[in-house]
Amino acid sequence: MLTVRETDQGVTFQIHVLPRSSKCELAGTHGDALKIKITAPPVEGKANEECIRFLASLFNVKKAQVTIAAGHKSKNKRVTVTGRTINDIQRVVPKA
Repeated sequence: MLTVRETDQGVTFQIHVLPRSSKCELAGTHGDALKIKITAPPVEGKANEECIRFLASLFNVKKAQVTIAAGHKSKNKRVTVTGRTINDIQRVVPKA
């Protein structure tokens, strides 16, 4: 189940990224992380950029409101979204 925490910086949660997928989409959960499929390869930050773009679109915020707080070179990342609450995240993410 996805673990979401509210901090002074915004709402924080873990994601597990599957790069080079056929399309960008939510793919359920992976442990306590949100599993995300993206089309970009994990080279030169392209996968991170696409993650930020996808999450901004998913939560209806600007790209600047989505930051990767940890795990820049890993499939497992900690993401912070400002301007949203735990309830906003849970409304968008399907129950696993």
